Amino acid sequence: MPPIAAQDALPDPLAAMAALRMPLQRREGLSKAQHRAVVAAIAAVHVAGIWGVLQVPVVRATVLEAAPIFVNLLAPPAPPSPPPPPPPEVKPVVKAPEPRVIAAAPSPAPAPFEAPPAPEVPPPPAPVVTQAPPAPPAPPAPPAPPPPPPQIPASELRYLVPPKLVYPSLSRRNKEYGEVLLRIETDAQGRLVQVTVAKSSGFPLLDEAAVVAMRAAKFKPHAINGVPVGIRAETTLAFDL
Repeated sequence: MPPIAAQDALPDPLAAMAALRMPLQRREGLSKAQHRAVVAAIAAVHVAGIWGVLQVPVVRATVLEAAPIFVNLLAPPAPPSPPPPPPPEVKPVVKAPEPRVIAAAPSPAPAPFEAPPAPEVPPPPAPVVTQAPPAPPAPPAPPAPPPPPPQIPASELRYLVPPKLVYPSLSRRNKEYGEVLLRIETDAQGRLVQVTVAKSSGFPLLDEAAVVAMRAAKFKPHAINGVPVGIRAETTLAFDL
């Protein structure tokens, strides 16, 4: 540690203030600029004195020890720090048991696959050809109709019983008269086959009376070359008042 006599080398603040005392007592005669210069010189002398004191190791150590206390007195107390969070719960790690490996006996190699022989498919049966039943014999053709009987004139008609006209009384009162042309047909035996009105008299009652009279007549068989045949003929029956 250096000797205390080293303080003599530093400027004495009291001596500096004593040296400036005379000008301070006579400041009434100074201007404003001079007064400011004197004040600045006094402040600089104080700062230099404090700086010189702080250069002494003992003083510096004392000031450094007292500085935290002074700061703590001026600074507000810091808020209490929150308590630290509880440490996370550590769950023990349970190790799963290792699976036991059971060595199985090697399986025998599979026998080679042999496809069974394909079954013999019998050939399809030959189609049975069924013969259609014979067609029934065609019915015999109907006999050809006989040729129409020959037409003869009315003069060749031969009666066994001639037709007898009956004049309708209503037609007589109404003074109806006229001729009815009849078409007749007989067979080989002379029987009447058909009688129709070929030409009307104009009065239905007279036509009907003529047909009734002809149906009541009887005919002789007509023969051609000695062979009896049926005939057709037209004859007229007249109704006169």
